[in-house]
Amino acid sequence: MGLFSRRGPKAADDSQPSLASSHSKASLNSGSSSIVSPINTNTRGVNRTSAGTTSTTGPGTPLTPFSPGPNSIMARMDIPRPPDPQLDPAGYLRSLAAVRERCKIVTAKAQRNDLKHFDVDMNKFPDVVTFVANIIKRDYDAPFTSIPPHGRYQHFGVGGRDRIAHLLATWPEDIDNTEKCKRIIDLFLVSVLLDAGAGTEWSYKSPENGRVYRRSEGIAVASLDMFKTGLFSGNPNNKYQVDKQGLRQLTVEKLAHGLQSRPGNEMAGLEGRSQLLIRLATALEQSKEYFGEDGRPGNMLDHILSHPSTQAASVIIVPLPVLWNVLMNGLAPIWPPSRTAVNGVSLGDAWPCSSMPQPAQSPTSPTFSPFPNSTGQFNGVAPWESILPFHKLTQWLTYSLMQPMQSIMKIQFAGQELLTGLPEYRNGGLFIDLGVLTLKPHDQERGLQNYARYCQRTGTKNVEVAPMFEPGDDVIVEWRGVTVGFLDLLCIEVNKALMNELAGHELSLAQILEAGSWKGGREIAEVSRPNTKEPPILIDSDGTVF
Repeated sequence: MGLFSRRGPKAADDSQPSLASSHSKASLNSGSSSIVSPINTNTRGVNRTSAGTTSTTGPGTPLTPFSPGPNSIMARMDIPRPPDPQLDPAGYLRSLAAVRERCKIVTAKAQRNDLKHFDVDMNKFPDVVTFVANIIKRDYDAPFTSIPPHGRYQHFGVGGRDRIAHLLATWPEDIDNTEKCKRIIDLFLVSVLLDAGAGTEWSYKSPENGRVYRRSEGIAVASLDMFKTGLFSGNPNNKYQVDKQGLRQLTVEKLAHGLQSRPGNEMAGLEGRSQLLIRLATALEQSKEYFGEDGRPGNMLDHILSHPSTQAASVIIVPLPVLWNVLMNGLAPIWPPSRTAVNGVSLGDAWPCSSMPQPAQSPTSPTFSPFPNSTGQFNGVAPWESILPFHKLTQWLTYSLMQPMQSIMKIQFAGQELLTGLPEYRNGGLFIDLGVLTLKPHDQERGLQNYARYCQRTGTKNVEVAPMFEPGDDVIVEWRGVTVGFLDLLCIEVNKALMNELAGHELSLAQILEAGSWKGGREIAEVSRPNTKEPPILIDSDGTVF
């Protein structure tokens, strides 16, 4: 089956992720755009929710408010500006607006082929546009209004079964929508926090149907099963919740058991994930204004609905920064203390990057000044300007938690356009595998040496060799910064490429992420590295970033 062949109506079994055939007609030759992607038009109407998965609903599957459908209305209202970076650099770098603004600096350098660690061939960018556009046309019918926004919900539908719909159907009728929404928020938050790269060895066998699931979908199914057993609940009257008491009782061993992680089936970064959830108990305890006395993530719904800026008339409209501040401030204690800090304030997923403006503090510099000016700057550049923020997991949470609030509570969020593409290895790998980004030789060699040491340290079999770096390595930070900017550009160009089919509509960035870039990054990785299906650059992750 070719890479761009339509799937048939039968639900796919994601126990074996879809591999593009070696006979695919997608040509990835160097030079100008050369991707030839014929579309099989005999099976239109089949919408896949993830790679290797057909989104179908069997006769026994109840209807769900999460079913993919037309985009929710994009509410409009004035959005507060982020903090002034000169007055509150930590507050600015923790804001959502800072992610896109700061990543533009690295992206501009990429477009000039002036990066520290990657050679950039913008002549290959049309290849990425063609690749992503053809995946969208393969999996969805024009005008593509059925594409859901990117979010965790879709992963629970692996194998064509709407597990969230089934979960909702099991709850008694006297459970109102507010409580249902809180329960789903609880589930999604824990599931997202567990959703870093699982590694090549790990898989999850569903006790329900015996099928084996991997990667993000496997983590989703495993987290749902653990949630249904009450592993995260400390309330004997409601096992379907997450709260501080239940998380305090969590151990690495309990989580390993729930994830079926064991020798030969080990999940990468298991201890880091476990500690993240254990620290979540502390965060829930400390932020009662968001999570209530019982320390429950779903209680953020009460805070959001009662916030002074929330408008409630015929519809409920919430400024996106309200949700963002809950997640950034309320979850701040969960991040490892070794992360980047400014003025003693931990920034979370934000990292120094050599491609950002650097304070000129070298005594050999002809413009060196031994003393900062009145704003704490050296030669006009403040230290905070060298830091590149991403907040990937917080953005992934925002995308995902909006889904139950929009679908169950009919809340509309204003300011969704502030969210960026997610700077993780699937989206980023797409631009490497299609030739836009190429790791420079000295970094390639250093990464290969890192991978050799990793294999020796962990006993990993190096089936397919790839460069490896830690999350804070300058290579990874630069790669992630470029990924954010390139995803914005990709959204513009894919909309241009699909203009005729869109018939006046426009795909949002969240739809491009869902139907094209993330899925495309996974599928091209399967072609490029069929044995491991890993990205072109590996992350020696602690389970709290990717």
